[in-house]
Amino acid sequence: MGRMRRIWQPEIYYHVTMRGNNRQNIFLNEGDVSLFFRALQRTYKKSNFIIIAYCIMNNHYHLLIRSPETPLSEVMLSINKTYSEYFKRKYNYFGQLYETRFFSSMVSDPIGLLNVSSYIHQNPLTTSKAMANKMEYYPYSSFQYYFFDKKCDYPFVNTELLPNLIKNYPDIKDRTYVAYCENFRIKQDLHFDYEIPTN
Repeated sequence: MGRMRRIWQPEIYYHVTMRGNNRQNIFLNEGDVSLFFRALQRTYKKSNFIIIAYCIMNNHYHLLIRSPETPLSEVMLSINKTYSEYFKRKYNYFGQLYETRFFSSMVSDPIGLLNVSSYIHQNPLTTSKAMANKMEYYPYSSFQYYFFDKKCDYPFVNTELLPNLIKNYPDIKDRTYVAYCENFRIKQDLHFDYEIPTN
């Protein structure tokens, strides 16, 4: 039986995750993260997309991404294939880099975007051994741009949408997106209906 065709809705954001084969590390150092962003940039030049939250861990990554013009499966194929080629060439690596196709789930409402992005940004703090003391000090996450109110150099990273969502929901106690992320509690606020890659 062939693989099920992925659903793509151009107006919807998707939580995308990708994990290394057998949970192996696919990002070994800062240089590898730079290569991943080269893969993102290369794909972006061919297929416009928007990322509002990301976190790159050792053996997996998370993106909250929308692809308004090109099917998301084509965008992710390009990103993952390009990075895999970079990685294999750099390390003279043979074999399968990724565990399987990317995981994805639609995030269709504003509160969902706030919750999923908070989950993504909290990733470095929720591993068995925390990778950072605070979210803003983890260098491979988009949270730093929200916390320090600075613009990302990459044109595909948009940090305006999520803070604006907070302003549109007066019932939310946290008055800033940063506070929302910091106060977010994964177990009580968010339930995934698909498998999330973990370490």
